[in-house]
Amino acid sequence: MNCIVKELPESERPYEKCRKYGVQILSDAELLAVIMRTGTSGMNSLELAHKVLSACDRDNSIAGLESLGLEELMAIKGIGFVKAIQLKCLTEFSKRLWRSRRAESRQFVMPSDCADYYMEQLRYLDHEEAYIMMLDNKCSFIGDYRLSQGTVNAAIVSTRDIFITALKRHAVKIILVHNHPSGDPEPSSADISLAEKVAEAGKILDITLNDSIIIGDGKYISLREKKILI
Repeated sequence: MNCIVKELPESERPYEKCRKYGVQILSDAELLAVIMRTGTSGMNSLELAHKVLSACDRDNSIAGLESLGLEELMAIKGIGFVKAIQLKCLTEFSKRLWRSRRAESRQFVMPSDCADYYMEQLRYLDHEEAYIMMLDNKCSFIGDYRLSQGTVNAAIVSTRDIFITALKRHAVKIILVHNHPSGDPEPSSADISLAEKVAEAGKILDITLNDSIIIGDGKYISLREKKILI
């Protein structure tokens, strides 16, 4: 298929399909083609979109875009700096949209509420990131803050920074959240030690550590549910 998109039958053109049937009808490749708008020499935008998806490591699906860095995207023939930035912005936009919709209820009572909020943001990362979620006394969402961005197997978190951040936002309850890039959320001894340390310090400051949640690939572990935190 070496043609421009306009030479495709009208029923196969992403723009026309979207207008006639709605955006939900478009395939992953068609969505990418619309976002990228143009292809490259000898390759239309739809062909280029298929080429991008074939580079993804998650069954050639759009979810795999998150795992591709700028350099990896730019290594794909037809993807320059601008298109690579567009694609990275697309993945970031989707994560922020997910989080904003999850926060609409504004209450995080169950561990699954918190895990759902962070899952799409953290599950595909190749390094650890740690966050503090801040709540009022009704478990309503006040805000969150990234405490650290670490390596493939560690994120250094300061107990001091946790409580400085919580006090600034007048939080009554907090939840610690971090990911395991391996995809396995089983807590390490360091994870447990940090949670216990924060829980004890919180008692002095009247700030309750509601939970410490570890995000894996599509799954999570709550130290509260595991009865590691009591």
